[in-house]
Amino acid sequence: MRYTQAAPPTRAASAVHVTLTAQVLSLAALVIFEQTRGRQLAAQLAAFGGRPQGAAAEAVVGAVTVFAVLMMLVAGTSIAAGAAYVTWLVRARQANDRSAATGPVAAAWLIPGVNLVAPAVLVDEIWRGTRPPAGRRGRWLALLTGWWLSWLATLALVTIRLPLASSAGGLTGVGVPELLFAALAALLCAGTVRELTRLQHTARSPLASLRTLPAEPAPGSTPLTRPT
Repeated sequence: MRYTQAAPPTRAASAVHVTLTAQVLSLAALVIFEQTRGRQLAAQLAAFGGRPQGAAAEAVVGAVTVFAVLMMLVAGTSIAAGAAYVTWLVRARQANDRSAATGPVAAAWLIPGVNLVAPAVLVDEIWRGTRPPAGRRGRWLALLTGWWLSWLATLALVTIRLPLASSAGGLTGVGVPELLFAALAALLCAGTVRELTRLQHTARSPLASLRTLPAEPAPGSTPLTRPT
């Protein structure tokens, strides 16, 4: 019901957009480093047994430091993006219903196997709870499906392709395909967040409340009644 709703999570949505942008930028920096220096640096580290020492090894110390910083940035921004998204998702559910529990959100993302489908279903449930205008279902499903498939493709590249690519040389195996799918997933994810937040704002606007009130008869008019 309308009186059980909370305010739309505008700040949480902004945090999702900022952290997703930071995540993609840090990943792009890592990919650039991997493509321009990674294979050579991996060969140099292998020559030193993984522990550069002496004057001949000083040339790789700076590159190793840059690589370590980039890895920390990617890990940090990924954790921040995940935390921001979960926070937004919890608040978006509570914007539709203040009594919505946080347990289903945690279960949807943490239970193996379930987390391949449940998060998208949960987001769609929130969308339906905003009572969107008629005719937008197809557009929403296309956006939601695109986001989730691109996220699954990114996950598959990380868990399946990267071990094979890194074994062939290089530091991490991260390349342009991983960056493109991750950027697409982040863009579409931000799109779903923006769409849901906008719908929740619209649902709470004064005009939306007026549209839900019953129409009053015009002055002097006589209500039509069915003859008995």
